[in-house]
Amino acid sequence: MAYGRKITGGKYKKFSKKKKYSLSGIPRKAKLGKTKTKILRGMGGNTRTVLLACDSVNVIDPKTKKTKKVKIKNVLETPADKFLARQNILVKGALIETDLGKAKITNRPSQEGQVNAILLKE
Repeated sequence: MAYGRKITGGKYKKFSKKKKYSLSGIPRKAKLGKTKTKILRGMGGNTRTVLLACDSVNVIDPKTKKTKKVKIKNVLETPADKFLARQNILVKGALIETDLGKAKITNRPSQEGQVNAILLKE
């Protein structure tokens, strides 16, 4: 059989290296601290704001349906990884302590440039 062909006559596909667009980005973790953001360039020249650190959160009160911007005191618990809570890293699903009480983060802060949460019943 000719080189580059299977015994059945089918061709072997050539290996191609990863293109720039298929490479994964740097993993960013939003920490608790003075608010710090970064603007990244995406495909087609689109911009994306990523959050590096934040100390405030947009909290929605389910009873009154009102939103308030309050300070984050501490990260209490993270279901994804207990070590993220120890390092005060803000991720989706994390329970945080705010001025209004306990809240649960509902968005992905490191990718959206802000922190949104819903107030939990005490």
